[in-house]
Amino acid sequence: MFSYDFMQNAFIAGTIVSIVAGVIGTFVVARNYAFLTHSLSEIGFAGAAFGLWIGWPALLGMMIATSVASVAIGALESTYTKHDNVTSAVSALAIGLGILFLALGHTSSNAATGILFGSVLGISHRDLYLLIILALIVLVTLLFNYRSLRQLAFDEAGIFLQTWKQKSVRYTFLIMIALSISISSQLVGSLLIFVLVTLPAASAKYYAKTTFQLMGMAIVFALFGTWIGLTIAYLTNLPTSFFIAIIEVIIYLVSIWQFKRNA
Repeated sequence: MFSYDFMQNAFIAGTIVSIVAGVIGTFVVARNYAFLTHSLSEIGFAGAAFGLWIGWPALLGMMIATSVASVAIGALESTYTKHDNVTSAVSALAIGLGILFLALGHTSSNAATGILFGSVLGISHRDLYLLIILALIVLVTLLFNYRSLRQLAFDEAGIFLQTWKQKSVRYTFLIMIALSISISSQLVGSLLIFVLVTLPAASAKYYAKTTFQLMGMAIVFALFGTWIGLTIAYLTNLPTSFFIAIIEVIIYLVSIWQFKRNA
C-alpha cells in the first residue's frame, strides 16, 4: 500500500489534518461551536465552488469564504442578534450559491464530488506542501495564543477585563476555525468536515480531565479514524470519507456508552 506515492501523500495529509482537527476541535467543542463548524463547512462549499467558477483553486475560495463568514458571525455574536439563526440563514444561502456556481462554471462531476466528499487519494505534492504551510500557521498561532484561547473556550466569563482583547482573541479563534475547516476539507470534503473537527474532541471529553489530555485524546481519535479509514478505502476502493465518518461516530457512541456505564 505504501509503495504508491498517492497513498504516502494521503497518509501524510491525513495525519496533518487529524492533528489540526484534534487540536482546534478541543476548543470548538469547549466553546460549543459545533453548529458554527457545520455551517462554515457549507459556506466553504460555496467558496470552493465560486473559486472553481472564476478559475481559482477550490481551497483558496474556501479559505476566503470561511474566513470572511467566521469574522462576520463573530461580529454578530456580541450583539442581541441570535447568531445561530443568522448562521442558519447564511449557510442555507451558501448551499444555494454553491450549487449555482457549480452550474455556472460547468464544473465536472469529479471536481464537485471532491469538494463535497474530499479527494485525499488525489492529493499531489504541491497540495501537500500547501497543507503543511496552512497547518503550521494554525498550530503556531494557537501556540502563541494558547492561554487566551483556553480561557476563551473554558472560562470566558472570568478572564477578560479588556473588551478589545476579548474581541481580538475571539476573531483569531474564528479565523483559525475557518483555516482548519479548509484544511480538513481536503480529507473528508465540505459536507463531512464537522466529523473530524468535532466528533474526536466530543468523544475525548468523556475520558480526559485536563485540556492537554483532551487535546491529546482528540488527536488520537482523529488519527485512528483517518488511518483506518484510509486503509479500508484502499482495500475496498470505496470513499475514504465514508469510513472516517463511520469510525468517528462509532467512537463517539462507545464513549457515551462507556461514560453512562461508569456514571
